[in-house]
Amino acid sequence: MKKTIAVITTLFFMIFSTAFAQTKIYTVQAGDTFWSIAIKKQIGISELLKANPQIKNPNLIYPGQKINIPNSNNLKALENEVIKLTNQERAKVGLPALKVNWQLCRVARFKSQDMVREKLFLHYSPTYGLPFRMMESFGLKFMAAGENIAYGQRSGQEVVRAWMNSPGHRANILSPSFTGIGVGVAKNSKGVLY
Repeated sequence: MKKTIAVITTLFFMIFSTAFAQTKIYTVQAGDTFWSIAIKKQIGISELLKANPQIKNPNLIYPGQKINIPNSNNLKALENEVIKLTNQERAKVGLPALKVNWQLCRVARFKSQDMVREKLFLHYSPTYGLPFRMMESFGLKFMAAGENIAYGQRSGQEVVRAWMNSPGHRANILSPSFTGIGVGVAKNSKGVLY
Protein backbone atom coordinates (compact mmCIF):
# COMPACT_ATOMS: atom_id res chain seq x y z
CA MET A 1 0.00 0.00 0.00
CA LYS A 2 2.84 2.42 0.80
CA LYS A 3 4.37 1.77 -2.65
CA THR A 4 1.08 2.58 -4.35
CA ILE A 5 0.72 5.80 -2.39
CA ALA A 6 4.27 6.79 -3.28
CA VAL A 7 3.65 6.16 -6.98
CA ILE A 8 0.35 8.03 -6.90
CA THR A 9 1.99 10.90 -5.02
CA THR A 10 4.83 11.01 -7.56
CA LEU A 11 2.39 10.97 -10.49
CA PHE A 12 0.29 13.66 -8.83
CA PHE A 13 3.41 15.73 -8.24
CA MET A 14 4.48 15.28 -11.87
CA ILE A 15 1.03 16.18 -13.19
CA PHE A 16 0.72 19.06 -10.73
CA SER A 17 4.19 20.36 -11.65
CA THR A 18 3.53 20.11 -15.38
CA ALA A 19 0.17 21.85 -15.14
CA PHE A 20 1.59 24.79 -13.26
CA ALA A 21 4.95 25.01 -15.01
CA GLN A 22 3.37 26.45 -18.14
CA THR A 23 3.29 30.07 -17.00
CA LYS A 24 4.94 32.22 -14.38
CA ILE A 25 3.39 35.25 -12.75
CA TYR A 26 5.18 38.59 -12.84
CA THR A 27 4.06 41.51 -10.69
CA VAL A 28 4.29 44.81 -12.54
CA GLN A 29 6.72 47.27 -10.91
CA ALA A 30 6.67 51.07 -11.12
CA GLY A 31 8.10 52.14 -14.48
CA ASP A 32 7.43 48.80 -16.20
CA THR A 33 6.01 48.73 -19.70
CA PHE A 34 4.91 45.73 -21.71
CA TRP A 35 8.04 46.27 -23.82
CA SER A 36 10.39 46.40 -20.80
CA ILE A 37 8.80 43.25 -19.34
CA ALA A 38 9.20 41.47 -22.70
CA ILE A 39 12.88 42.44 -22.80
CA LYS A 40 13.46 41.50 -19.14
CA LYS A 41 11.79 38.10 -19.58
CA GLN A 42 13.23 37.57 -23.08
CA ILE A 43 9.88 36.94 -24.71
CA GLY A 44 8.13 38.57 -27.62
CA ILE A 45 5.35 41.09 -27.05
CA SER A 46 2.96 38.99 -29.15
CA GLU A 47 3.56 35.96 -26.90
CA LEU A 48 3.13 38.15 -23.83
CA LEU A 49 -0.16 39.53 -25.17
CA LYS A 50 -1.40 36.03 -26.03
CA ALA A 51 -0.67 34.85 -22.48
CA ASN A 52 -2.60 37.83 -21.03
CA PRO A 53 -5.99 38.11 -22.76
CA GLN A 54 -7.28 39.95 -19.67
CA ILE A 55 -5.19 42.98 -20.66
CA LYS A 56 -7.18 44.93 -23.22
CA ASN A 57 -4.67 47.76 -23.63
CA PRO A 58 -0.99 46.82 -23.10
CA ASN A 59 -0.16 50.53 -22.81
CA LEU A 60 -2.19 50.66 -19.59
CA ILE A 61 -0.55 48.45 -17.00
CA TYR A 62 -0.04 49.46 -13.40
CA PRO A 63 2.18 48.52 -10.45
CA GLY A 64 0.91 45.46 -8.59
CA GLN A 65 -0.87 44.05 -11.64
CA LYS A 66 -0.18 40.35 -12.30
CA ILE A 67 1.12 39.40 -15.75
CA ASN A 68 1.39 35.82 -17.05
CA ILE A 69 4.83 35.02 -18.45
CA PRO A 70 4.73 31.95 -20.74
CA ASN A 71 7.26 29.32 -19.77
CA SER A 72 9.19 27.46 -22.44
CA ASN A 73 11.68 25.72 -20.13
CA ASN A 74 11.00 22.21 -21.48
CA LEU A 75 12.12 23.08 -25.00
CA LYS A 76 14.58 25.76 -23.88
CA ALA A 77 16.84 23.08 -22.37
CA LEU A 78 17.07 21.40 -25.77
CA GLU A 79 17.73 24.75 -27.45
CA ASN A 80 20.53 25.46 -24.98
CA GLU A 81 22.02 22.01 -25.59
CA VAL A 82 22.16 22.67 -29.35
CA ILE A 83 23.82 26.04 -28.72
CA LYS A 84 26.39 24.52 -26.36
CA LEU A 85 27.25 21.69 -28.75
CA THR A 86 27.44 24.05 -31.73
CA ASN A 87 29.92 26.20 -29.84
CA GLN A 88 31.92 23.10 -28.90
CA GLU A 89 32.25 22.28 -32.61
CA ARG A 90 33.46 25.82 -33.29
CA ALA A 91 35.97 25.61 -30.44
CA LYS A 92 37.47 22.43 -31.94
CA VAL A 93 38.62 24.46 -34.96
CA GLY A 94 39.63 27.56 -33.01
CA LEU A 95 36.56 29.69 -33.74
CA PRO A 96 34.99 31.92 -31.07
CA ALA A 97 31.72 30.90 -29.47
CA LEU A 98 28.54 32.31 -30.97
CA LYS A 99 26.66 34.65 -28.64
CA VAL A 100 23.06 33.74 -27.92
CA ASN A 101 20.65 36.31 -29.32
CA TRP A 102 17.27 35.86 -27.60
CA GLN A 103 15.47 37.74 -30.38
CA LEU A 104 16.95 35.37 -32.94
CA CYS A 105 15.90 32.44 -30.70
CA ARG A 106 12.37 33.84 -30.76
CA VAL A 107 12.39 33.99 -34.58
CA ALA A 108 13.77 30.44 -34.70
CA ARG A 109 10.92 29.26 -32.44
CA PHE A 110 8.38 30.92 -34.75
CA LYS A 111 10.02 29.19 -37.73
CA SER A 112 9.91 25.81 -35.97
CA GLN A 113 6.28 26.35 -34.94
CA ASP A 114 5.48 27.34 -38.52
CA MET A 115 7.00 24.10 -39.85
CA VAL A 116 4.89 22.13 -37.35
CA ARG A 117 1.72 24.04 -38.25
CA GLU A 118 2.29 23.78 -42.01
CA LYS A 119 3.54 20.17 -41.76
CA LEU A 120 6.60 21.15 -43.82
CA PHE A 121 10.32 20.72 -43.42
CA LEU A 122 11.72 23.44 -45.68
CA HIS A 123 13.90 26.51 -45.48
CA TYR A 124 11.18 28.40 -47.33
CA SER A 125 8.03 29.13 -45.33
CA PRO A 126 4.66 29.90 -46.94
CA THR A 127 4.06 32.16 -43.94
CA TYR A 128 7.39 33.97 -43.62
CA GLY A 129 9.23 33.38 -46.91
CA LEU A 130 12.98 32.81 -46.93
CA PRO A 131 14.75 32.77 -43.54
CA PHE A 132 16.65 36.00 -44.27
CA ARG A 133 13.44 37.84 -45.12
CA MET A 134 11.86 36.43 -41.95
CA MET A 135 14.72 37.72 -39.79
CA GLU A 136 14.47 41.16 -41.41
CA SER A 137 10.69 41.25 -40.90
CA PHE A 138 11.26 40.69 -37.18
CA GLY A 139 13.64 43.66 -37.12
CA LEU A 140 16.92 41.74 -36.96
CA LYS A 141 19.92 43.34 -38.65
CA PHE A 142 22.79 41.22 -39.94
CA MET A 143 25.74 41.24 -42.34
CA ALA A 144 25.74 37.47 -42.86
CA ALA A 145 23.22 34.80 -41.92
CA GLY A 146 22.55 31.11 -42.36
CA GLU A 147 19.86 28.67 -41.33
CA ASN A 148 20.15 25.06 -40.21
CA ILE A 149 16.93 23.13 -39.66
CA ALA A 150 16.42 19.71 -38.13
CA TYR A 151 13.51 17.31 -37.89
CA GLY A 152 12.94 14.14 -35.91
CA GLN A 153 16.10 14.02 -33.80
CA ARG A 154 15.50 13.35 -30.11
CA SER A 155 18.39 15.28 -28.57
CA GLY A 156 20.65 18.22 -29.18
CA GLN A 157 23.51 15.80 -29.67
CA GLU A 158 21.64 14.04 -32.50
CA VAL A 159 20.84 17.40 -34.11
CA VAL A 160 24.41 18.73 -34.07
CA ARG A 161 25.83 15.36 -35.16
CA ALA A 162 23.48 15.34 -38.18
CA TRP A 163 24.45 18.92 -39.03
CA MET A 164 28.17 18.19 -38.76
CA ASN A 165 27.69 15.26 -41.19
CA SER A 166 26.08 17.56 -43.76
CA PRO A 167 28.48 19.80 -45.74
CA GLY A 168 26.12 22.81 -45.93
CA HIS A 169 25.08 22.68 -42.29
CA ARG A 170 28.67 22.10 -41.20
CA ALA A 171 29.78 25.15 -43.20
CA ASN A 172 27.18 27.28 -41.37
CA ILE A 173 28.32 26.04 -37.96
CA LEU A 174 31.97 26.67 -38.77
CA SER A 175 31.53 29.98 -40.57
CA PRO A 176 33.88 32.64 -39.20
CA SER A 177 31.41 35.27 -40.49
CA PHE A 178 28.82 34.42 -37.86
CA THR A 179 28.90 35.90 -34.36
CA GLY A 180 25.42 35.15 -32.98
CA ILE A 181 23.07 32.21 -32.72
CA GLY A 182 19.39 31.59 -32.11
CA VAL A 183 17.85 28.16 -31.72
CA GLY A 184 14.14 27.43 -31.58
CA VAL A 185 12.42 24.11 -30.97
CA ALA A 186 8.80 23.12 -31.50
CA LYS A 187 7.07 19.79 -31.02
CA ASN A 188 4.21 18.45 -33.12
CA SER A 189 1.19 16.58 -31.73
CA LYS A 190 3.05 13.25 -32.08
CA GLY A 191 5.99 14.55 -30.06
CA VAL A 192 8.32 14.93 -33.06
CA LEU A 193 10.78 17.78 -32.65
CA TYR A 194 11.50 20.46 -35.24
